[in-house]
Amino acid sequence: MGGSAPFTKLLLGEIGPLALAALVSLGSGSGALLFSLAGTAAGTRRSQIEAPPGRNDIPWLIGVTLFGGLLAPVTLVYSLPGTPAATAALLLNFEAVATTLIAAVVVGEWVGRRVWAALGCITASCLILTWNPAGGLGLSLPALGILLTCLFWAVDNNLGQRLSAKDPLLVISIKGLGAGTVVLLIALATGEHLPGPAAAGAAMLVGFLCYGGLTSIFFLLALRGIGAARAGSLLAVSPFFGVLFSLLLFAELPAGAFYVALPVMAVGAWLMVSEEHSHPHRHPGVVHEHRHRHDDLHHNHGHEAGDPPLPAAGEHSHVHAHAELAHEHPHQPDIHHRHLHRRQGGGGRE
Repeated sequence: MGGSAPFTKLLLGEIGPLALAALVSLGSGSGALLFSLAGTAAGTRRSQIEAPPGRNDIPWLIGVTLFGGLLAPVTLVYSLPGTPAATAALLLNFEAVATTLIAAVVVGEWVGRRVWAALGCITASCLILTWNPAGGLGLSLPALGILLTCLFWAVDNNLGQRLSAKDPLLVISIKGLGAGTVVLLIALATGEHLPGPAAAGAAMLVGFLCYGGLTSIFFLLALRGIGAARAGSLLAVSPFFGVLFSLLLFAELPAGAFYVALPVMAVGAWLMVSEEHSHPHRHPGVVHEHRHRHDDLHHNHGHEAGDPPLPAAGEHSHVHAHAELAHEHPHQPDIHHRHLHRRQGGGGRE
């Protein structure tokens, strides 16, 4: 994810913006599909390991395709030319802020004081980077475009929470190929031409490595395990790698505001990734399907006739039931810990 801004800006010199947005999405989707097909050819039955998306998941698939596969890449490629690559990479940290805010305010995930302080640091850093005395209202429009990109990705991340229990390879295949096809048709209709095989291949490789391919596969797994707010928090680390790539790839040096914003952003990122959370909580009874193993605190069920055999690695997928359970342990808002938190005296939350 951190390399998306500098590598995309590098490719904009050879490829039109819409064609580039289409190719990175197609690269992410086709790469995930190839991984899935390779596993099938090797004898892996993914339906026994991961739950495939079903009919009820269609609205969420449409949402992630629209916001994460179409709107975000298109907005980014039009915003990058007017922003230094290192500044753009650092601005992408706003995705962590927007993802966490949506998860906390709209979805209702618990967020502690440490994370709120981190959000304040990162937001202040982004405001410093968007300030431009020569621009309208004192703001840089290209920088605002990158913040809008982050907002689209934040919506994508929170919608993806609804798909996190499903097979990530299939989800990313549908998202990338669907969005890439739509943007490609728009690019051709507006007169953009496709680049040569080398440039197209490079764009698709960037899409698979830095956009919705490997990055989104790992992010969906993170959503499953730690929830949107915490997974979004970890995104606060990746833009610093983008800054490094930018300084290596481009001769341009960021403006003075960058050096003020960088340490503020670093403090915010550290506050986000170092948060811990534990309290007594109750799990209601539920029946669902997702990838799991039997050596955690929540999956002690037996297997019935028709369930897949327990593999040596321990991970498998089938419909299973959870009895009501109350206990306490350190946890994150994963698919088993999306409970509400009652207010305590003094205005805190448990």
